[in-house]
Amino acid sequence: MRAHVIGNVAVDETIAVSSMPEAGASILGREETRDLGGKGANQAVVMARTGLPTTLVAAIGDDFRAGTIRDQLAEEPVDARLIALAGRSSDFSIIFTTPDGENAIVTTTDSAEALSLDQALDALAPAGPGDLVVLQGNLSEKVTRGLLSAARERGMVTAFNPSPLRPYFADLWPLVDIAFLNRGEAERLAGSSGAQAASRLMEAGVRRVVLTLGGDGAMLVSGDAAETIPAAATTAIDTTGAGDTFMAVALASAALRGVALDTRAIAHASAAASLTVSRRGTRSAFPTSEELRRILAG
Repeated sequence: MRAHVIGNVAVDETIAVSSMPEAGASILGREETRDLGGKGANQAVVMARTGLPTTLVAAIGDDFRAGTIRDQLAEEPVDARLIALAGRSSDFSIIFTTPDGENAIVTTTDSAEALSLDQALDALAPAGPGDLVVLQGNLSEKVTRGLLSAARERGMVTAFNPSPLRPYFADLWPLVDIAFLNRGEAERLAGSSGAQAASRLMEAGVRRVVLTLGGDGAMLVSGDAAETIPAAATTAIDTTGAGDTFMAVALASAALRGVALDTRAIAHASAAASLTVSRRGTRSAFPTSEELRRILAG
C-alpha cells in the first residue's frame, strides 16, 4: 500500500504570546520557530517517517518560501511532488501560542486553492486499488470532490480530515471511508458530540469515524461499535500539528499491519501525538522515525 496525501504545504511561523490577542489590541510576542507546515505536508511527513511509502502532492508559488519548502521536504523520506504555480505566493501560517500550550492559527491558501483538478488527478495516476488517499479541507470544492470520486472509482481507501471547515463538506460523506474530526468540528458538522455525532456522519455515508477529544482521549466508531481510547499522559507545550500527527500515525499503523483501522492504531496515534504536543514547532516537534518505530512496535 502507498499513501497519497494531496493537500497544502506551508511555512509556519510561530509567535509566543502571553495571551491571545483581542480585536483592536496590540500585544508583544516572540518568534519561536519558522518551520515547514501545512496540514497536507504535516500528515505526509509523519506517515513517511513511520515507514509507509508516502507521496505528497501540493502546490507552491514562485516566491522565496518555495525554496524553503523544497529544502525542508528534501530532508524527509516523503516523495514530494510539488506543483509550482507562476505568479502565486506559497502558503504560510502565523501561529500564536500561549504558555499553556494552546494555539490559534491563521493560514493562507492561495496556492492550495489554485491547484486544479487535472493537476491533482495527474499526480494520482500511479495510484491503484487498496492505496490510501488522504485529504484535508484546504483544497477547492471541485478538486476535493473530484479526487474523492476518482479514488472511490479506483478502489482506494479515502481518509478525510475536514479542517478547515467548509460549507460543502456535508455532500462529501458518501465518498469518505474514514473521517478524522476533533470535538469542535464534530459539533459544527453534525450538530452533536461524541458517539451521536459519529453516528450522524455514518448515517450520511462515512464508514469509520475517529473523534479526537484532547485530554479525554479519542473515540473510534465503526458499525454499531464505539470504543474510547485514553489519551497518553504528557505535558502540553505546543499543540500545533498534534491532530495531523494523530491522523497520520493511526492510518499508517493500520496500513503497515494490513488491517482496518482499530484501537491499536488509535493507541499508537495517541502516543505519537503526546510527543508532538510536548515540543515547540511543527515539523521539528514531530516524532522521529526511530520514535515512531518504537511506538508502532508496541
